[in-house]
Amino acid sequence: MSSLTFLGAAGTVTGSKHLLEVGGRLILVDCGLFQGLKELRERNWQPLPFNPVQLDAVILTHAHLDHCGYLPRLVAGGYRGRIFCTPATKELCSLVLPDSAHLQEEDARDANRYGYTKHNPALPLYTSIDAARTLTQLQPVGYDRPVPILTSQAEVRLQSGSSQAEVRLQSGSSLTRNDPTVEFINAGHLLGSSYARVRVGDKVILFGGDLGRYGRPVLPDPSPISEADYLLVESTYGDRLHEPDDDGERLAHIVNDTAARGGKVIIPSFAIGRVEEVLYWLKRLEDAKRILILPVYLDSPMAIAALQFYSARLNELDPEIRETMRRLPPGARQVAAFATTRLVTVSSPRQSADLVASRQSSIVISSSGMATGGRVLRHLAATLPDPKNTVLFVGYQAVGTRGRDLVDGAPQVKLLGRVVPVAARIERIDSMSAHADAGEIMRWLSGFTRAPTMTYLVHGEPVALEALDARMTTEKQWPVQIAAYRANVPLDLG
Repeated sequence: MSSLTFLGAAGTVTGSKHLLEVGGRLILVDCGLFQGLKELRERNWQPLPFNPVQLDAVILTHAHLDHCGYLPRLVAGGYRGRIFCTPATKELCSLVLPDSAHLQEEDARDANRYGYTKHNPALPLYTSIDAARTLTQLQPVGYDRPVPILTSQAEVRLQSGSSQAEVRLQSGSSLTRNDPTVEFINAGHLLGSSYARVRVGDKVILFGGDLGRYGRPVLPDPSPISEADYLLVESTYGDRLHEPDDDGERLAHIVNDTAARGGKVIIPSFAIGRVEEVLYWLKRLEDAKRILILPVYLDSPMAIAALQFYSARLNELDPEIRETMRRLPPGARQVAAFATTRLVTVSSPRQSADLVASRQSSIVISSSGMATGGRVLRHLAATLPDPKNTVLFVGYQAVGTRGRDLVDGAPQVKLLGRVVPVAARIERIDSMSAHADAGEIMRWLSGFTRAPTMTYLVHGEPVALEALDARMTTEKQWPVQIAAYRANVPLDLG
């Protein structure tokens, strides 16, 4: 008997975890943190309905925290197996997971120091040691190369200096056609992002991860898929369409208008993925002389490091970016496609504090993207009370986050232990989102040559899930089901 259990990103956007049982073997696809509302974040502390030691394998679609951020907790619980992912996902996890562990430890220290905890002592969800151990278990596998999942029966190793994975059967192993394999297919959502195509005999379960956009800069379009027997589809923007691409017109207006007031533009941004597109557009607008040449500060050590990975993986970027960088001398390629005229990378806490105190008109890009933590909080605390300034959100804002409160018009927010009035202008540009909207989801689904036996909608809030359910049922007449948290569904895998 085979089955699928939805342990996250079911009825909500974050916490992606899907437990696949095949012939008594357990495979976890994604292992993300819940974020946003307190009731969701508390799920991170609830025990999973299985012992991590019992897991046979983990598959990771990409390196965003809501898909990978629970991995160190899984490892701390005793999981010692392989975590299959693409090479770029492994690289980005080397930034994301240690940073997340540091924040977990810092939160626990602060709770104990200031006494705002009912636990004695408060402990981190996981530690830096757990994150470091997790990184050693990541098994990189190149795109479009099916490999066995049950590594007790087959060894998967990476060829030196290559992203190509090869399979070597161990002596005495008995790999059969019904043993599951996984194949990563480019999803166009983030560097290294993928759909995970799990094949069991003649049956295919496609775990969609997060679906990217069409015709966007930096990353290529999501790869087409022709068929699957069971399909999991994200629904983050299942109820809406992104605003049309205006060739940067609105961004240019926001920058020039704020500069004319003598203010700062603060852009809370996800450290991996979104920063690259923001810089791409600012550089493009500068080159076309459509915005003033302002200092652009990148105040995020993780984002600075991530830029190096993007620059090192030209073959995985959008053709336009590849061509731009290949025309440059090798020594100039490091961040050339993203370097504005007055780009300044801010590394040290002292530099960041000086930037917060500065009243110079400038553009500041800092994480986190939903204003839930990180250096951007100090920038917001300093700039929100002043109407000269603008705070520009360029990505999804989950319910329960400061970012969501601000875009919803909150007159004040709590920051760094105090209430901060909101006088600055709050703007939002959804066209930079890395998530497909409803139309793009339907466009991707149009590549299927037959309807799946069942399509499960995940990674969305209730309104978006219901809207996409209705649209798919009406337009495609496919069997569709909205995944319920901790629900278990049978799979007919023959």
